[in-house]
Amino acid sequence: MKRRKFFDFLLGGAALGTFISLFYPVLRYLIPPPSKEEEVQRTKAASVGELTPNTGKIFRFGSIPALLVFTADGTYKAFSAICTHLTCTVGFDSQTQTILCPCHNGRFDLEGRVISGPPPRPLDPLEVEISGEEIFVYRKRG
Repeated sequence: MKRRKFFDFLLGGAALGTFISLFYPVLRYLIPPPSKEEEVQRTKAASVGELTPNTGKIFRFGSIPALLVFTADGTYKAFSAICTHLTCTVGFDSQTQTILCPCHNGRFDLEGRVISGPPPRPLDPLEVEISGEEIFVYRKRG
């Protein structure tokens, strides 16, 4: 191998490495990672009386976080707490009565629909069941 061909090879490899290292993070930002589905039948989210009206609670639903909201009108709503944009964990904002993703200021209403920000789709809804003094959450099979 001639010296010139060897240096051309090194220069081409360095250029390819630079290109990949610069554009891989951009590609990961634009394409959200796939989510893993885990079989979860039913999870206890809270006890009755644990939440006051217009508050929310993050709890574990299998291997993912979930959000239970006790609305101002006294109903319980539950959603996956994973933002549909870049999988950040969302929380309940009691002042605006919306669900907020702190990473890029995405907002969802209390039905899980996108109000503002970059999320491409609504939050995944979960079903709420009150049994005695306990509040259970499960994913509706459909």
